[in-house]
Amino acid sequence: MGRFLSKMINLRKKEGMNPVVSEIKVHSPKHGDLLRGRDILEILGIYERCRSAGISYITERNHFRGDFETFREICRNSELPVLRKDFIVTKEEIERTAEADGDAVLLIARILRDETPEFVDFSLEHGLESVVEVHSMEDVGHANLSKTPIIGINNRDIAVLEKDDGSVEITQKLAPLIRNGALKLSESGITTKEHLETALRYADAVLVGTAFMKADDIEKKVIEFVGGGYA
Repeated sequence: MGRFLSKMINLRKKEGMNPVVSEIKVHSPKHGDLLRGRDILEILGIYERCRSAGISYITERNHFRGDFETFREICRNSELPVLRKDFIVTKEEIERTAEADGDAVLLIARILRDETPEFVDFSLEHGLESVVEVHSMEDVGHANLSKTPIIGINNRDIAVLEKDDGSVEITQKLAPLIRNGALKLSESGITTKEHLETALRYADAVLVGTAFMKADDIEKKVIEFVGGGYA
């Protein structure tokens, strides 16, 4: 621990880059196998070389084929802050994330609802930054009551396992409702430079997984998105 996602997002902005949290996504309920036999640590190395703001990994097994031991391995080998994404509903899972040397944990406001602030506080007590994920105005209300340093706007609907196409219009709609002091992270549905530019007009950073994992040349795609001073 000790790698702060919020600080790295702000650092990339100061460096003149687009703050991109790059996701190692092995499987999508919509697109199927995304890893295609490639080595996870090699992909991690690409993300680091390309000056990503952070690394994201989904540990959920049934729908996204995630694996907690892989998350642990990514944490051991990453120089960047690592975000664990899953359907967290118990504080034991937060403790488990901290014990694996994770740096941040996704908390979904639609699931936790009134418990969101309590789970954020518990995460912070265990050295974890939280990313509270929202997809509706009601979700934003729960997130705004918490001390989370980052609020993630999911452009896709997790209720249908992100099988919808998603639209950065969700970010455009919800970003102005998010309280001052929280960084805004636009998640999912960002597949083109146009999507990226639109999202960053309203958010501080973006999280991209599927677009990178579907690319034949991951490094080229990440460089295109990070842009700025990187060459």
